Amino acid sequence: MKRVLFVLFFGFISSLTFVSCKSKAALVDTLKPENHAKTSNVIENYNNNKANFSTLNIKSNVQYVDDKQTQNVTAEIKIKKDEQILVSIRFLGITMAKALITPTAVSYYEKISGSYFEGDFSVLSQWLGTDLDFNKIQNMLLGRTIDDLKNGKFTETLADQTYKLEDVSGGNTKKFFYLDADKFFVKKQEISQTTEGRMIQVTYANEVFYKEATLPTSVIINAFQNNRKSEINLEYNTISFNEELSFPYSVPNGYKRILIK
Repeated sequence: MKRVLFVLFFGFISSLTFVSCKSKAALVDTLKPENHAKTSNVIENYNNNKANFSTLNIKSNVQYVDDKQTQNVTAEIKIKKDEQILVSIRFLGITMAKALITPTAVSYYEKISGSYFEGDFSVLSQWLGTDLDFNKIQNMLLGRTIDDLKNGKFTETLADQTYKLEDVSGGNTKKFFYLDADKFFVKKQEISQTTEGRMIQVTYANEVFYKEATLPTSVIINAFQNNRKSEINLEYNTISFNEELSFPYSVPNGYKRILIK
C-alpha cells in the first residue's frame, strides 16, 4: 500500500513529465505543402472542443499494476479550473494520501510513512529532468493533449477513423497523438525515447458528452522502461460540474518532510 500511494503521486507525476519531454533538437519543417492545411484543420477542430466549467468533481476507482503487485484504491479528484487540483486517495473509505496542485506549488502527504512533500514545479522539473507544469496535469485528467498542438509540427494520417498526428520536431523523443476523426477528442497519446528504452501510452475511452465538456471515463497509463511495465488505470464513476467545492489540505502534525535535491 505504501508503494502504490507513492506511485500514484510521484509515479503519476513522472509519467506526466515523461509525456511532456521536449526535444532539444532544432525544429525541422518536413511537412509537404499540401498537408499543412489538412493538419492545421485537424488541430483547429480539436481545439474547438472547449472545456467550459469552473469546477469539476470526479470520483474514480484506481488500479495500479506492476511486475510485482496489484493494488486497488479509490480517488476523489477536485479541479478548480486553471487554479488548483486536490486528489484524495482512499482505501476502504479511509483517506490515506492527499495531493494539492496549483500553478505554483505541489504538496503531498501520505499516512503510512507519515511523510509529506512541499515544493514547486521547478524543483520537480529539475529532479525529473524535464519541464512540468499545472496545465499538463490538468490536461491529462481531462483527456486533453499534454502538448499545445498549435505550437508543434506534425505529419497527419487517417486510419480506422482516427487521425494520427506524428511530431516531426526531430530528436530522440517520438510523440504521437491519436484523435477521433468525428469528434476530434483524444483517443491515445504515445511517447517514446528509444535511446533510454522508455515508452508511455495514455489511452482514453468511454467518452461522455456534457454541456460543459466531453470527458473520458477511462484513463489508462502504461509505462515501459527497460523491459519493465507499470499501469495506472483510472475509471471515473461519478462526474459533476460547477458545484461549490472545498479544497481542504493540511499536513498532520509530526509528519517528516521529503526533501528533493
